[in-house]
Order: sequence, then structure tokens, then C-alpha cells
Amino acid sequence: MSEEESEEWIPSKPKTKAPRKPPVAKAKEPKAPKCLKSQSQRHPENLPQSANWMRTKRVWILWLLVYWKPKGQELIQRKVMHREQLTATEVNSQRNLINVCLSYFSPQVLSSLIGVERWVCVNIVTLLQEENTVPFMVRYRKDMINHMDADAVRDVQLVYEELCTLAKKTQSVIQTLKKDGNLTAELEQTLRSCRSADELDHVYTPYKKGSKLTKARRAKALGLEDAASALLETPNVLDLNKWVKPGLSTTEEVALGVEHILADMIAKDPDTLTYVKTLCETSHITIQSTVSKSALKEKEQEKTDIDKFSLYFDFTSNIQRIQPHQVDMESLKILTVKVNIPDRVRTDFTTWCINSRWRTKTFAREELRVMIKNAVEDSYKRLILPFLTRSYRSKLTTAAEKESIAMFVRNLRQRLLACPVRGCVIMGVDPGFRHGCKVAILSSTSHILHTDVFYLHSSKHQEADKLRHLLVKYGCTKIVIGNGTACRETESFFSELICRRFFNPLDVSYCITNEAGASIYSVSPEAVKEMPDMDPNLRSAVSIGRRVQDPMAELVKIDPKHIGIGTYQHDVSAGALKAALDGVVQECVSFVGVDINICSETLMRHVAGLNAGRARNIAEWRVQNGPFINREQLKLVKGMGPKSFQQCAGFVRINPQTLERYFIMKCFQKCQNLSFNIGLLFFSKKATTKKGKGKSAVVVPTSVNPLDQTCIHPESYHVAQRFLSRVGGSADQIGTAKLSQCMDNTVKNSSVEELASTMDTSPETLKLIIDGLTQPPGFDIRQNFGQADFKRGVVSMSDLQVGAVLTGRVDNTALFGAFVDIGVGRSGLIHKSKITLDKLPPSQRRRSLVLGPGERVEVRVLNVDRQRGRIGLDLIRVLQ
Repeated sequence: MSEEESEEWIPSKPKTKAPRKPPVAKAKEPKAPKCLKSQSQRHPENLPQSANWMRTKRVWILWLLVYWKPKGQELIQRKVMHREQLTATEVNSQRNLINVCLSYFSPQVLSSLIGVERWVCVNIVTLLQEENTVPFMVRYRKDMINHMDADAVRDVQLVYEELCTLAKKTQSVIQTLKKDGNLTAELEQTLRSCRSADELDHVYTPYKKGSKLTKARRAKALGLEDAASALLETPNVLDLNKWVKPGLSTTEEVALGVEHILADMIAKDPDTLTYVKTLCETSHITIQSTVSKSALKEKEQEKTDIDKFSLYFDFTSNIQRIQPHQVDMESLKILTVKVNIPDRVRTDFTTWCINSRWRTKTFAREELRVMIKNAVEDSYKRLILPFLTRSYRSKLTTAAEKESIAMFVRNLRQRLLACPVRGCVIMGVDPGFRHGCKVAILSSTSHILHTDVFYLHSSKHQEADKLRHLLVKYGCTKIVIGNGTACRETESFFSELICRRFFNPLDVSYCITNEAGASIYSVSPEAVKEMPDMDPNLRSAVSIGRRVQDPMAELVKIDPKHIGIGTYQHDVSAGALKAALDGVVQECVSFVGVDINICSETLMRHVAGLNAGRARNIAEWRVQNGPFINREQLKLVKGMGPKSFQQCAGFVRINPQTLERYFIMKCFQKCQNLSFNIGLLFFSKKATTKKGKGKSAVVVPTSVNPLDQTCIHPESYHVAQRFLSRVGGSADQIGTAKLSQCMDNTVKNSSVEELASTMDTSPETLKLIIDGLTQPPGFDIRQNFGQADFKRGVVSMSDLQVGAVLTGRVDNTALFGAFVDIGVGRSGLIHKSKITLDKLPPSQRRRSLVLGPGERVEVRVLNVDRQRGRIGLDLIRVLQ
């Protein structure tokens, strides 16, 4: 858009408010932003003229330029707004906003940064703008995102948000410089060409308030800017003697000032920076670390133990081969880190600048050519080299943060998706010496049956009899021991009793689980609300037991940073880490699904489309009205609008067995005669209505829909019913072998693509419907993941021999390897060099993080360092 056109783009006079009409749907047209709610806001010609209207108009313009660029340019050319309604400042602000949008939010830019097709980027950003959650997009919009997984979608979202942040920061910097009177056309162009925060800071830093006046700005203040331009444009007529004046007493001072201005121009030129970066990419750049003088001084005074960093006292590595876990050790002030750029880069850069980019347009005398050479060398040494060093350090830190966060995400997902241990009574044990072992016995549904404290390490015989009495009384055969203080001693105590068959006739076994975060949770508001009259120490035992019964339902109550996963969590950005971990919690909870009638309020908060307020309202609705009969009743909950319902509906389940238990319990409470049909209770209520402020009434049926127990979204129910009719089945047969056979025969006769075409839906949606109809009631995707390992004997570290082959379970992973629990009280380390592709299943060979917590592996003992408590392992294979 030209500057003349943008100058005439000003708002129109207000019009009388026309009666509201329903918007006409158009095929393949993206929806307007969520914040543009009213009909008048959807049409820019009808926008109200008010002081605070600018923000709404800008959102509309941004949306048009990013997702509907041709339509946005058409609207701009229409010039629907009159000049007299806006000041010149507001017009310029609008033009700047348009330029920023076109520069930063182009789908091509986003596509090139992340390596994803342009149309996929457009769809993902559009879905994000429409307030769709990542789990909803991954499950129900596969065709729009090209079957990308949740991690890949979050990567696109992260880069998009970074571009938005950069655009806002650039616009803010331009406005600040303009207000201070330092903005020029060349500087504005340079700022808009920046493609990273480092480049923007490099250009803006000299102009910040309070910063020291640079050499170039001092020279410009003396009026030498025209002389610097003349040096490049017309050196044949440049006479330095004419620029001698007060403040510039000699030609040498004039020449030095011109060199400083030219050096500043070179350092901020986008083409120059691009060329020097290209030179660096083809050069052998190294990073070097040495022990700092302050660390040596503290070691002499015996204040700090720095021997564990001895590998990096004299360390050098190619910057492209440096490992993420080797970055950011300088923050401890033990090591000094330096980036070494070879002299060849400086030589080639100087030659290119003098002979090509900054070559004079006419003949220049020898002394002028020397000035240009001095300016180039000064620019490289004083400005460009520090910028490159900062840039490399920043890239390494950012890459290390991303790898660390990715490790956190992977480990947390594995921990949350661990297979629950259902259908048995469990004893949770929080071990201890002085204060005893805290014990909690939990029913098969995680209800607390008994709590107590046992002093197993003082009066063993008496406490053993009490334990046997409790286990026999409640029929408990599974014991879960936390891995904290006194864990090994407690394990030995139970192992000895089991070997003596002390608990006969019960076949008792035990397992060790990670208790990280249990103490923090025991004093949290959620724990106090859930167990108000219980001692915090006993709450820890309850949490330890429930972590095995249903890991996801228990671990969501704890801040993911306290679960004991990942590495270097204190060195990464707290905001980025929290956003990533919250995203993976939402993903896991949503994909597993929740029984909306029995799940806790804490668990509901993490379902896609829900938050703390809506979860609280759902819990209150259950108390006041009883269980939900179908998904449509969620619309009756306060705060549950159409978008929230769309996002969460597919991830909540209405389990018929839960409803049956509820109504049976009610029947026992009200009457003794149970001969009537319980199903009548489902249909005896009249349809319920909900009417919100300014909204039409919503009629919600109260009948049971068998599809509500599946992963099929309500928006596809009509397709599912047509498909059932096509295969000759009914919704009551969901999960049965008969219905599966009918669907298999239909798919064999006609492909999924042909069936989807006849039913006016996408193949992805139809495949999801087939999966939902095939899965049996109560299906849990976690049943394919690893479960806690229960055992009856104990092995100590002294029993290990080099070469011994053992099985274990991955306890945690780091950027340098995986820690495996082999049952000896110490986790062994499989170094990443031992994790090769030939040892992995085909499904894991393309993963960047090949092992995760909970995976069972077969390992060989390489070395045992009993003094330092270290075990080296070699991976033999991953057990399926």
C-alpha cells in the first residue's frame, strides 16, 4: 500500500444503528476475531466513533492483513473513513501498524522460520485466533493442521507469539525514538528489517535513555554526518579542511569522527550483518571455557568445591557441536566462557566491505581509502564482533532452554500417562526414622480407609503384627513406598517379612515410587480442602498411594516443577517452562478424558476449554442437580458458552456405570422396592432450558446418549448416526465385537475416503468416529503404557557385578542420558552415546528424546563406583 493511500485511510462518520441481522455464512471464509462480538464490529463501515474504538479497529485490521490479505487490501483501497475524524498522529499510527503487520505476520515468514507449509501455518494461527485449544486442534482439526502432533503445534504457536512480541517491541521502539526526536527514515527502515530481538537491541541500545553517548552520535552532533555521506558518494570533491571548526581543530579529528559515523553505519546495515553471519556459518567457530580466577581463589580458601567442573577447566568445542547441558555454566562464576571467531572472518569481511558493499562511487584519494578501511576494521572489532559473540551466546542459551523444556515436557507426559493400578486396595507408606513411617490404606476407588504411624525401625516385632492385622483386615496386597528418607530401610523391612511369608494367606508385593512434591502438596490449599482434619504427614502417605492408583489424577494437584522431572529447571525461563508444562498437562488430561460425574475439581481445571471458574461451577452444578445425564447438560452450567462447550465436550465422558451406581444409591436412600426400571429415571425429567442475558433460551434434553461415553465430538454425532445406519448397527452396541465386525466389512467394501465423501465429512473425522465406536466402554489410552513394578525381594548395590544383565524402568531423563531404576536404591545412568538407533523399536527411532520415564529397559552393568554411588549402564533393548 502506498503512502498516499494510507494517508487517506481515516474513519467515517457514525451511522445510525441498523437493526441486527444474522450474518450470512460464506464458504471458505475465515471467521472474525473473537473480540469483535457485535454485528457492527464485524463490518468496519459500521464501527462506532469513540475514543476507545481504536483498539477494536486495529484488531480487525490485523486480522484482515494476516489471514485475509486480499480482502484487507481491498478494504484499505475503499477508503471508507473520512480524514476529519482522525489527527495526523493517529493516521501515522495506523500506517505503522499496517507496515508491522505486513512485515512480521506474513505466513511466509512464519513458514520459513519453522519449516512448515504455508497453508498449515495460516490454519494454525487462524485456529489460535479463534481461541481453539491445542488438544482440540490435534484431535478434531487434523485435516487443517496436516496431522501435526501437539508438540509441533505448540512450536508453531511459540514462534508466532515471538513474532508478535517482536513486532510490538519494534513499534514501541519506533514510537520512543520518534518522541525523543532521534528517529530518521534510515533508522526506522533498519529497525523494521530486524528479525530477532538481538538485532533489535543491537540497533536500539545506543539510543536508550541514560546510555552513554556513542562515538558516532558525538560525531553527528558535531555535524559530520554529511561528510561521511560525501566520503561514500562524492569522495573526489571531499575536502576535510572545510570541516575544521570549533570542536574539530584538526583534520585528524575530522577524519576520526567520519570513521566513527561510517563504522556505525556498517554495523547497523542489514546486508552487512547478513554477509558476516554467512561467513561465520562456513567457519570453524569454537567456544572455550577456563576456570575463573575468583573460583581458584575461593578454592584456595576452601570455600567452594569446584572439582566436579574439572572437565571444563580447559574445554574447547565447535559451537555447532556443543551440547545443551554444557551451556550456561558461567552463571555459577566458576568458569569463564569465550566465543572464538577465526581471523579469516575478519579478513574476508574487510575485503568484501572495501571492494563491494562500502566501495566509493567515484575515485577516492589514498587517505580517503585508508579512512574507509579504518572504519571497516573499527566497526568489526568494536561493534560487530561483540554483537556476534552476544548473538551466539544468546542462541546457545535459547537452544539449551528449549531442549531442557522439551525434556521436561517429555518426562511429564510419560509420568502422567503411566498406567493406573485399579481394582485393588493399596497401602501408601511415607518412610521416616524419627517421626515414624506414615501409612494410609486406600480402597480400590482411592477412598481413605485407615491412616496410622508405625515405628518400623525401633520396635519391629510389635509393629509387624499391627501391619499384618491391617493388611488382612482390609485385604490389602499392594504396598507403595516413597523413595525419600529411610526408603531403603523400609524396603528391607517389608522384603524380609514377605520372604518369611509373614502376611500369609495374602500374596503381598511392594513397589518404590517417586515421592517428589508430596510434602509440598500435603500443606497446599487443595490438600487441606480435600483432607481437612488430617495431619499433613499422613496426607503425604495418601498422595504416595494414589500416585500408583491413578498417577494423572494425583499428579495434576502438584506444580509440575516439583514432581522431580527434567534438569536445570532453575536455569530456564520460568514463564516458558510453566506454559509448556501447563500445556502438556492439559493435553494428557484431555486425551485420556475425564468422567465428568466423578472427577475432582482440580482435574477438571486442566481439561481443554475449562478453567478454575468453570470447573468450580460444574462441581457446584453436580451438588445441586445431581450427575450429568448427557454432554448437552454442560450448556446449563454458568459460564459455559458455545466456545467453551465446543472445546471441552469431546474430552468429557458420561459413563453409564457411574450413573447407574448413583441412581441405585438414591434408590436405597428413598425406598426399599428396587423392582422398577432404573432407566426410567433418565427419561422422567422434562427438557431443561437455560436463558442468559441477551441470549435466546437453550433447550437441553435429559435423555442418555450412548455416544457421550466415546471420544466422538457432539458436532459429529449426526455423522456417527448415519454411519451406524450404513453399517447396520446401533449406538447401544458401542464397543461390541458385532459392531466392530460390521464396520470392518463396510470399510473393506468401501474405503474410508469414499465413505467420508458420501457422508459429507472428512476422512479424519470418520476415522475418529470408527475408533470411538470400536473402543469398549471405559477404554483408557493409558492401558498401553507402563505400570508400576511390584516386587517381593531386594537387591543391594554390593550385589552388582560388571557385566550383569538386569531389567529396570527409566526413572528420569536428562540431556546427557537416562537414569534407570534397577532396584538397588541408586539409579544407574545410560549415557546418551549408548542409546543407539539399532537398540530402539522402530516407533521410537524418529523421536528426538528416545527414552522417557516409565519405559522398561534391559541393561548391562558397565561399571560400579560404590564410593561415589554411581552405576554405569549400557542399553541392550527397550522392552515392549
